[in-house]
Amino acid sequence: MSKLDTAYFVFDIESVADGALVSRLKYPGQDLTPDKAIAKYRAELLAENGKDFIPYTFHLPVSLIIAKVAADYRLIDLVSLDEEQSRPHEIVRLFWDGWRKYKRPQLVSFNGRGFDMPLLELCAFRYGLSIPEWFAEEKRSFEQPRNRYNTSAHFDLHEWLTNNGASRFNGGLSLAANLIGKPGKMDVAGHMVQDLWDAGRATEIHDYCRGDVLDTYFVFLRSRVVAGELELAEEHSLIEQAREWVDAHAQTSAGLTRYVAAWGDWKSPWN
Repeated sequence: MSKLDTAYFVFDIESVADGALVSRLKYPGQDLTPDKAIAKYRAELLAENGKDFIPYTFHLPVSLIIAKVAADYRLIDLVSLDEEQSRPHEIVRLFWDGWRKYKRPQLVSFNGRGFDMPLLELCAFRYGLSIPEWFAEEKRSFEQPRNRYNTSAHFDLHEWLTNNGASRFNGGLSLAANLIGKPGKMDVAGHMVQDLWDAGRATEIHDYCRGDVLDTYFVFLRSRVVAGELELAEEHSLIEQAREWVDAHAQTSAGLTRYVAAWGDWKSPWN
């Protein structure tokens, strides 16, 4: 593989509840509209555990952003799947087709094993999409890409930071990004996505997803420093190159403009 080839898909998904499914399964016979079914379920969850996030099994993806990253860890591009229409079935199809087209690059996520990948797998089930390369059932279990410990196929930074769930990582991606000077959460957070979608504010969801992907990319770079695959000087050079890429594209993206405005640099305690 050339150093210029896409070797990594750093990605993130934003999703919303399928109100018709919630109505049909949670409240059969009540004839609730999708919006009312979602509102009722969220209220019940909030009263029960203080959080109103509906389980992913009732979700559909409405935004999926991929950072294409080269074998030398350089940011190549940020790609938004079906952004104009945000059709869940197309988002899922394009993701799996793209993964094949680029010869199955290593997936990089933050908590993707707990949310993003199960959602993408469930949507493949829902839409009848065949992804035998991902399941690889003919291989030994630890060689299958979806195996929890197969980091060559999917590198989950949350799993890496917590030693595969041995500890709790309070603060999430936002904390990890802030530790290295990057914006983390700004004016939008994950719990707001459903309300933004219901209000017709899809652009803000896509912008939020872009920010999360950039944060994930920079956390990924630092993980490679800690693992000994990059020197700090190499990481700094890659970050500067990424900054130039973001600057060059910020004119056409309000989200990237906000990201640049909140940009920070890691401060070495030895300097």
